[in-house]
Amino acid sequence: MPYDWPPLVPGDPDEVARRVAAVLEEAWNRLAAQQERVLRTFERQPRGRLVLLTLEEFKRAVRSFRREVETEALAFVRRQLPHLYEQGAHQAAERIGARFTWTMIHRDALLSLASDSYADFLRRSEEAERMASAFYRAARAAARREVPLLAAGNVTAKQAAANLAARLRSDHQLAHVVYRNGARVPVRVWAEAATLAKSAVAYNAGTLNRTREAGVTHVEVFDGMDCGWVSHQDPDKAARTIRTVEEAAEFPIAHPRCRRSFGPRPDLD
Repeated sequence: MPYDWPPLVPGDPDEVARRVAAVLEEAWNRLAAQQERVLRTFERQPRGRLVLLTLEEFKRAVRSFRREVETEALAFVRRQLPHLYEQGAHQAAERIGARFTWTMIHRDALLSLASDSYADFLRRSEEAERMASAFYRAARAAARREVPLLAAGNVTAKQAAANLAARLRSDHQLAHVVYRNGARVPVRVWAEAATLAKSAVAYNAGTLNRTREAGVTHVEVFDGMDCGWVSHQDPDKAARTIRTVEEAAEFPIAHPRCRRSFGPRPDLD
């Protein structure tokens, strides 16, 4: 992923996270609204051709959501990540009485970080797309197989259409993204958490790489007093502990909204 040097200046990490979350939430809400239009078509005018046309509009809304995710992810890794990486590297350089420049070591590290962050954004959105696509397939199958037979049986066509729409609405709710482990997460929540997590990782990568570049092998950990090292619940508390640069690079954060940072300790070498 190519960069212009020096990188463009972005915004505050919290503001950027809120913006990314708001954009993706709006795109998801448009998708949910389009789903409701499909269901209302089933209820009010259950004719195969009309339902299929409405479903195609829903399919376009799924594509639009994917484009929004890709656009926001690309903007984030191109603007925010290099800025935060540089901030972390400058912080480390000041602590050891040195300077920071974008040497090839740091450029390569940023490219790797950007590629991983971009791919992670897309992976997180896949579950949302999977849910939307599952509704599309179920509704399309119903339009082809069930809509032509709505008048059959002991119920009226209108009631049968209402029952069909109710079933689809119940089986394919888009109010939350339901992950495979059963967790129900609003799009805004996962988007903001992902953005904040990648922001913290980028800042700490800059700190640790500049520390390693200077030959310093240990860092002091700054974190919430209750935050564990591997996870928030880990009994091994992180705050004010001394870790090697390699250990810190393995666990730059403990959870998505972690505020962990590191300070070089050249005195320990």
